[in-house]
Amino acid sequence: MPSDSQTEIRILSRAWIRPSPPPSAVESRRRQIHLNPWDLNMLSVGYIQKGILLPAPNPPDDLIVPRLISSFSQTLDLFYPFAGRLATVYNPTSPPSLYIFLDCNDAGGEFIHAAADHLTSSDITSSHYTPPEVRSLFPLNDVINHDGHTSPLLAMQATVLGDGSIFLAGSLNHAVADGYSFWHFFNTWSWLTRSGSLAADSDEIQPPVVEHWFLPSTPPPIMLPFRDESEFIHRDLLPPTRECFFNFSRQSVARLKAKANEEMGVQNISSLQSLLAHMWRAATRARGLEPDVETAYVVIVSQRRRITPPLPDTYMGNTALGAPAIARAGELAGNGLGWAAWQLNRAVAFEGEGKAVKWLEEWAKNPSPMRLSGLAASCRTLLITGSSPRFNVYGNDFGWGPPEAVRSGGANKVDGKVTVYSGRSGAGSMALEVCLTASALRLLLEDQEFMSAVDTCCQTVVL
Repeated sequence: MPSDSQTEIRILSRAWIRPSPPPSAVESRRRQIHLNPWDLNMLSVGYIQKGILLPAPNPPDDLIVPRLISSFSQTLDLFYPFAGRLATVYNPTSPPSLYIFLDCNDAGGEFIHAAADHLTSSDITSSHYTPPEVRSLFPLNDVINHDGHTSPLLAMQATVLGDGSIFLAGSLNHAVADGYSFWHFFNTWSWLTRSGSLAADSDEIQPPVVEHWFLPSTPPPIMLPFRDESEFIHRDLLPPTRECFFNFSRQSVARLKAKANEEMGVQNISSLQSLLAHMWRAATRARGLEPDVETAYVVIVSQRRRITPPLPDTYMGNTALGAPAIARAGELAGNGLGWAAWQLNRAVAFEGEGKAVKWLEEWAKNPSPMRLSGLAASCRTLLITGSSPRFNVYGNDFGWGPPEAVRSGGANKVDGKVTVYSGRSGAGSMALEVCLTASALRLLLEDQEFMSAVDTCCQTVVL
């Protein structure tokens, strides 16, 4: 058995990376960015943690890490708020209040170079189970977004594995940005590294929209009716989960979509809704829920295109609300794939500007940052899906080959969390990263109906 020293992540170097823009760019930059209710709602949860497995450079290249650091700095020139910190202004009023904003002070992002000699790319990709060691490949573990007052808002870790492949992982403060911005940063960073271009000289680069959006009825700053953070920030300890990664080919997703639409006699059930319905029914079986038990599937929906005027995909900030579909376990079992997909379709269709406006106004009147313990309390009957298959994951070629896999870190992992990604096999393929209890995951892997849609190429179902 390997010793502890053989199974630990070795930190080879740490560097603070600061933007280095031309003086003309500095003059036009905002120094203070206010946070809206969507942003502030995330203060007590963990960072966004996503990482990609890159192939081993052939031939080996000792200059890869210096190039990554150089292009990381260039990318921060464009995404300069990520080099800042959160700041709080306390108002000694009666009753007391405070507000939190993003201070663009160029304190810097962090870049970590590490090695994990005991891990190989096969350890990560050959089984449906994600090995627990993957979580140690991410920076800023056990940090919540409110910690962005002193911790970096963005950190990247490049870990060289035992077979020479590189796991490139990022942790981004979820109170200042969402998944759109995370992958926008990653896509920009990989393009600059691969091309060797300067950001200022390229028409290929789409800079982010850094100013956060507010309703006219809830102008900044959003005042929080608290004396200090102890009254509204919580660090929840969550029950342990296991996670599995499932790939679905384009053909498999297309079959699920065709079946769902045919069963309901419609044509507007999407590929994603069909796949999530397949997941919902299977998870309900794996959990062994009685027929009369109510279940919920909450799909996190971006409001970028649902508000007026719509916000671009390059908007740097949170815009998401949950769309809940409700059904009893017996209904999911008895009514088929199409019925389950239709419940998800109707839940998403109900999302609109009116609902978003109401949520924003109510939160501003009664601020209460989200707590993951609230989700954990209902986990046995709940699924929740975030991220998007539209995010460009596998286009992140840093110059020596596209990613071989994508995985997430340990932040915000609760029983029932299902993260969706684009699939590695091209347009139309998808992947699901599923967190459940160990017993439920074991039964899910034995579920022939569910597994019949899974692409099992190069993967086993054993630990």
